[in-house]
Amino acid sequence: MASVQQQLAIQNAQELLQKLSDKCFKACVQKPGSTLSSSEQKCISQCSDRYMEAWNIVSRAYAERIKRETNRH
Repeated sequence: MASVQQQLAIQNAQELLQKLSDKCFKACVQKPGSTLSSSEQKCISQCSDRYMEAWNIVSRAYAERIKRETNRH
């Protein structure tokens, strides 16, 4: 059971990173090239920070909701 939970956690982390990369790349890189400009690097960094912050807020809220619903039953 722990192995399945670990695999799910890894899969969720990979999915999170893929979505974060796709979203921030599309938002920050207008003309892809061989290197990122300093403004693109800054944009990607800030976008990633905001995405992770939002994800953490949603995750905590979801966990709290599950906890409340579990305690009701």
